[in-house]
Amino acid sequence: MIGTSKERIAKLMKQLGIKAAATRQHQVTTDSNHRLPIAPNLLNRHFSPPGANQAWASDISTISTQTGFLYLATVIDLYSRMIVGWSLSGSLKTPLIIDALTMARTRRQPPTGLVIHSDRGSQYASALYQKTLKNYGMVCSMSSTG
Repeated sequence: MIGTSKERIAKLMKQLGIKAAATRQHQVTTDSNHRLPIAPNLLNRHFSPPGANQAWASDISTISTQTGFLYLATVIDLYSRMIVGWSLSGSLKTPLIIDALTMARTRRQPPTGLVIHSDRGSQYASALYQKTLKNYGMVCSMSSTG
């Protein structure tokens, strides 16, 4: 049996003209280190409302591309687990999440008082997002990292 070591593997890979796959970069989407007001956690980890359009959740994910990162904001109905709104952007700024929320509201026409839950990220705590929620008759709920 031939022994294997890091050096041997590196030498063989060089001879074969192959390289190890680079590790994926992790892109942080939540900046909770801010001085913006934080909403109370109204759901308290009870993510199963009794009916549709009573509680939604929103979050941001990253998509790595050859030219950089894209950001996907989604809004899901916690009753059906259905994505009811989404938005894709090259920027993590607040309009990304407002666009997803607006799509969800337009598609579902929820009643006044719907709870929209998110993390404590700066986009969700921003004055613009909070004003949009108020205009839509929605109630904000936030939780810390799970």
